[in-house]
Amino acid sequence: MRKRALGRTGMEVSELSVGTWGLSGDAYGPLADAEVDRVIDRALSVGVTLFDTADVYGRGDMERRLAKRLEERSWVHVATKIGTDLESSPPRKHFDPAYLFTAYERSQERLKREVIDVLLLHNPSVQALGRSETVGFMKDLKAKGKILAWGVSAGTADQARAAIRSEADVIELAYNIFATADLNDVAADIEESGVGVLARSVLAHGLLGGQWSRDREFYPDDHRSDRWTPAELRTRVKQVDALRPLLGGAVISTRSLALRFVLANQLVSTAVLGPRSVGQLDQLVRESGLPPYLRDTTMADLSTRMKKVGVEI
Repeated sequence: MRKRALGRTGMEVSELSVGTWGLSGDAYGPLADAEVDRVIDRALSVGVTLFDTADVYGRGDMERRLAKRLEERSWVHVATKIGTDLESSPPRKHFDPAYLFTAYERSQERLKREVIDVLLLHNPSVQALGRSETVGFMKDLKAKGKILAWGVSAGTADQARAAIRSEADVIELAYNIFATADLNDVAADIEESGVGVLARSVLAHGLLGGQWSRDREFYPDDHRSDRWTPAELRTRVKQVDALRPLLGGAVISTRSLALRFVLANQLVSTAVLGPRSVGQLDQLVRESGLPPYLRDTTMADLSTRMKKVGVEI
């Protein structure tokens, strides 16, 4: 497993990391506890050194599970997120220092780590990041040695840019063949600041795996049931089909092409994978390939083909 610098944090992390939203059961429906443990253990065995989670995943259960599986593995890093208050009715975002401190202490207790490696604000608004007390709280945790790095899991380029301007150490952004705009928009800011980048949704929630029919349906407890209308999904699957002429040689699937596309971007510190089985994890690790991941001619052809089906890269 190759490693990359996590920006200016001083940490090196595996270029493939494991996200735990899908493992928690919140995203795609329930998963057997034994299978969750097998995925985490397999990730460790192939050299994954970063796990991405949040205090709300499984209402804290994913943090507890990671603590158990990662016990005495101080070389494995954990990035967790705080700022979503599930106890309020309805649930809401909450970024005032008093709430954040309580959330931090609860995460620290669940993770059983004296120092949290990376603490991220979970999708704060630009306005929240503009409040000196919010940013000051995160910086104070770092200054006191309670966390190694702080950052923002951002939903937009504006949020990511506000985080960078607030001197965040790490940002997390969606980045895949269908979603390049946000990372591209803040690329110059990333280069100038040296911020670390966690790239999530690298397979567009499974779409870029290339195995869906145009009339694919999802169970009600699968977040994808609300993500696309039937017409939008048919369009997306057609766009995935436009990638198939690029397959060949070591690039044996659209899944491999999508993952290599993310890894080919040197601004990315790690690609956050979302496997729900050992088989899925093994496929991704096997098909991620070697640097430079995709040839320049393939990248150019990819851009041209996607533009023809309405996707700007």
